[in-house]
Amino acid sequence: MGRRNQADRDAITVEIGYAVFSGAFAAALVFGAVAGPALFFGLPGLLERLLPAAGGIAAAAVFVLRAVHLLWRFARRPENDGA
Repeated sequence: MGRRNQADRDAITVEIGYAVFSGAFAAALVFGAVAGPALFFGLPGLLERLLPAAGGIAAAAVFVLRAVHLLWRFARRPENDGA
């Protein structure tokens, strides 16, 4: 692999930014879906503590999986994609 030009470095920067922001958005949706009922409704004590913790764990997993998937896909793309 040779030296990267400015366009390649810019593409990598944009892809990393997209992976982080889309991962954060997906994680926020998952956290809201799992922990939302505990935050908005009066649930029994155990569920009120368990759902936000489970939502945080699920959100972290979704963030990591989304970001890794996007960056892995970007790294495996052909060098000369016709652009």
